[in-house]
Order: sequence, then structure tokens, then C-alpha cells
Amino acid sequence: MKTDLFEEYAGDYDRWFDENREVYLAELARIRGLLSPGDGRSIEIGAGSGRFAGPLGITYGIDPSYALCRMSHRRGIETIRGRAEEIPVKDHSFSSALLITVICFLDDPCRALREINRILIPGGFLIVAFLERGGEVHRKYIGEGCKGKFLSRAVFYTSGEVRAFMEDAGFLVSEREWRAGFCVIRAQKPA
Repeated sequence: MKTDLFEEYAGDYDRWFDENREVYLAELARIRGLLSPGDGRSIEIGAGSGRFAGPLGITYGIDPSYALCRMSHRRGIETIRGRAEEIPVKDHSFSSALLITVICFLDDPCRALREINRILIPGGFLIVAFLERGGEVHRKYIGEGCKGKFLSRAVFYTSGEVRAFMEDAGFLVSEREWRAGFCVIRAQKPA
């Protein structure tokens, strides 16, 4: 994951959520709509500054950026510094995992999804939310000042590609919600 930019501009990254509150709240609501009631064993992979985990009731996170881990911790998230491709937790530790606008920053999305499968209990679920390549949101943000600074380092995928990554990692895709190029896919690890 490209962490140097997130270290250097952590404040800019976090401020975007305040400056674009309506967009942020709409994304949050769409993700919340696909969540199951939590049991306290959920984790956000790429938790960033905790802007999603906190409001969604997720108390655990992982992120490679020291600066963002500190912000997330201040928001009440127990954050582990680490990478999605090598999650430093035991097998079957969590009942659900979220990956929100992170897949585009991963060095190896397939490896990361296999790691997420490993840490989930049988029957656990995964939600992946992302900007779809070529979608309206992708086109809007790629050239935009603050958001574009981060997204210029991203590799974007279509919903079909992400679905294939998830299935290859052993997940059963159950739902897909797509609007203006912001896609949310829910999948389950077989019981």
C-alpha cells in the first residue's frame, strides 16, 4: 500500500470528510444498509482515520499509516498497524470485515482478500466499497485537488474485476449496490 502520501498528508485526507460531508454521509449510509447487526468482532481493513469504523460501530481496524492509526485510535478504534496482505491476527478472529475505498491502494488485492478470508469465521461476511474504474465518481475525483492527490496513486477496478477477486479468494458474492460509480459489494465466507 502506498503509505508515504497518507503519512505526509494525513490531515488533508481526514479533512476531506468534513469538507464533503454530504458525500461522506451518503457513502456511510449505503454501507450501513448492507451491514448485519454487529457482534463486536468486526474489523475495517484500511481503517484510515476511523471515519467509517466509528459510526458503523466497528471497534477494530488495521492500517499501514502511523498518522492515520493515531487518528483512528483517537476516534475509539483499536487500530493495528499493518498491511491488508499480511494481517497480523489469528485465523477466524472476526465475524465481518470492511474494505472501504482501499482496494485501489493495495499492492496485491487478491492476496489481501485471501488474508481477509483467513481471519473471518466460517459464515463471516465482507463488504468491499470502492470507486469503480471509469465511473462518474472516479472521473470527478481523479482530477480534484485533495482527493486527486491520493487517487493519482490508485489502481482502479471494475465491479466485475472486484467480484472475480472476491470469488477467487473463496467468497460467495451475495449483494451489489452501485450508484454513480461508487460500488458496494457484500460477500460471505462459506460456513
